[in-house]
Amino acid sequence: MATSTGKRRPPKAWLLIREALMIIFVAICISALIKAFLIQAFLVPSGSMRTTLIEGDRMLVSKLVPDVRQLNRGDVVVFKDSQNWLNNQKQTTPATLVKDVMIALGLMPDTSENHLVKRVIGMPGDRVQCCDAKGRLVVNGVSIDEPYLDSGVAPSQKPFDVKVPADHLWVMGDNRGNSADSRAHMDEPGKGFVPVLDVTGRAFVIIWPKAHWATLSNSTAFAAVPPPD
Repeated sequence: MATSTGKRRPPKAWLLIREALMIIFVAICISALIKAFLIQAFLVPSGSMRTTLIEGDRMLVSKLVPDVRQLNRGDVVVFKDSQNWLNNQKQTTPATLVKDVMIALGLMPDTSENHLVKRVIGMPGDRVQCCDAKGRLVVNGVSIDEPYLDSGVAPSQKPFDVKVPADHLWVMGDNRGNSADSRAHMDEPGKGFVPVLDVTGRAFVIIWPKAHWATLSNSTAFAAVPPPD
């Protein structure tokens, strides 16, 4: 039936399709904004953080850290691999392009191909040493008992004594015997230190699988560590 102006109304099916497309578009925009500024999902790629994080775990990362909220010793952080620690030679294919777009829009968890996840041990200016007479890490003269390490896991088999430069971090995996962390890159140009600018955010919860659900709160192990000299 024609309207009084002589124009036909759009078919109901088209109106429903248009409304559905608008809803999808708005949802994608909201997802992209959340991913860009607030929270991003990541897939744990390796066993370097066992047993805090297991391969295949999906975690949420707060992107308010470090730009809005302060980084702290003990935080589990995700950071960009700007120094090519992973020696990643990623090849671009139509499939990888589609996946990258989905990740950019927040519709898929980041598969961490260009990111790493480690625990912050040393903040800018800190002196981090391995190890004291009991085999513990020492930060700014204070020996650290690390409750997130599995029983029997040595804090480090490799001795070191480093002073963290300004705007950088010293990071280590919880699976100390199988983690190519700051210790493994001390002979490279970056000396094993991670620029704060490379930090994507702080991991705060495991969301999948259901059996592994857990919050990732900041460790109190570093509570007694004084500010650096």
